[in-house]
This record gives sequence, structure tokens and C-alpha cells, in this order.
Amino acid sequence: MPAPSDSAGIDPRSPRFGAGITAVLLLIDVFLALVGATTAAFFLLLAIALLFAWGAFAGIQRHPYGWLFRTVIRPRLAPPAEREDPAPPTFAQGVGLFVTGIGLVLHLVGVPFVLPIAASLAFIAAFLNSVFGYCLGCQIYLLLVRARVIRRRGTTTA
Repeated sequence: MPAPSDSAGIDPRSPRFGAGITAVLLLIDVFLALVGATTAAFFLLLAIALLFAWGAFAGIQRHPYGWLFRTVIRPRLAPPAEREDPAPPTFAQGVGLFVTGIGLVLHLVGVPFVLPIAASLAFIAAFLNSVFGYCLGCQIYLLLVRARVIRRRGTTTA
């Protein structure tokens, strides 16, 4: 049986790899916010939010972590047993952007402790994905598809 092409889906290990990097960055951000380095925490969370925006709007196939996985990590691994639809992880990037964006905006208007709270919420989601393969944003996507709030990309319903 031939190996699936990239158009047939993505390697499910790629979003987990990116989530691991994101989790580490968010943990650093939480630490910076809690020790009082709020300017550094703000700009790190802003950088993370921009990475979420990149993944949400350009797609996870074009995300820098995806490129890093494809060029450095995947050549050293066996081919994936199966591919997955890129739509749920791409939607999850949008959820991450929403959470971090709200945290950044609320911080700018003066809400106390919102930076470590937003970073902690995003960290929990990234940690669950990277360690256990449980993507909260993907689950939200699937719930919205089942509730017919959104449609799967590339599919039509009668």
C-alpha cells in the first residue's frame, strides 16, 4: 500500500510536536508573569498569539513548527500509520489565538493577573495535546461540526 500523500492529511505527530514547543513557551510566560516581569510576559504572549494566528489563518501545514517537524523530525521517524484532517488542529490554533488575544487585550485595559491566567489556560491545552494527544480545540471543532454550527471543509451536506 503506498504511503499517503500530504494532500490526504497531516502527520498527527506534527501538531503534538508544535504543542510541545508551545507548552514550554507558555510555561515560561506563566513564570515571567508570576515573578513580575509583566513586560516580558506580555511580549512573549504576543509572540505566541502571533504564532497561533499564523496557524489559524495560514493553516497548520504552513506553520513554522510544521515546517520544522517536516524537515528535521519526520525524516527520522517511520511513516505515520494514518493521517488526520488538518481542519481540527487549524481550528485549535484559532482557539489558542482567541484565549491569548483576550488575555492580551484585558491586560492592556488593566485587568490584574490576566496574563498568567490566559497563559495558564493555553498551557493546559498545549500540555494535554503534547503529552496525551488530547486536543481541546479539536474537540471543540468536532462538537461544533456535530451541532452543525460549522461545516467540515471540503464536504457538502444534502
